[in-house]
Amino acid sequence: DQITMLFAALLSLTLWFKVSFIFVRQDPSDIIIKASSSIQIFCSHDKTDFYLMLWYQQTPGHTDMKLIGYLHYSATTMEQKYKDDFKISGDLSGSTAKNGSLMIKKAEQNSSAVYFCAASKAQ
Repeated sequence: DQITMLFAALLSLTLWFKVSFIFVRQDPSDIIIKASSSIQIFCSHDKTDFYLMLWYQQTPGHTDMKLIGYLHYSATTMEQKYKDDFKISGDLSGSTAKNGSLMIKKAEQNSSAVYFCAASKAQ
């Protein structure tokens, strides 16, 4: 029947995908700071061929994550909205462990959020 055929087709498609996991570390994991302070969040991983590091912000009460910017090798690209308040730095070139950071230049009440770092192969 159609359901069995569809399931078989989906199953055969999934067998062609290679699953790859990497462990991305962020430090510190929790931060409480005074207003007007600056803070730097570090991100690292050991996948030597992943030359793209993206930073996201998830504000309280929201499920969506907003892209702050990204590091591609050593070039930084910031979303316009975040250019004045954040700085991304690092160097992902070479064949060693990858390290980058996100700096909140001057934390304010609206800086309260969960910040995510993600790694990807450069396209």
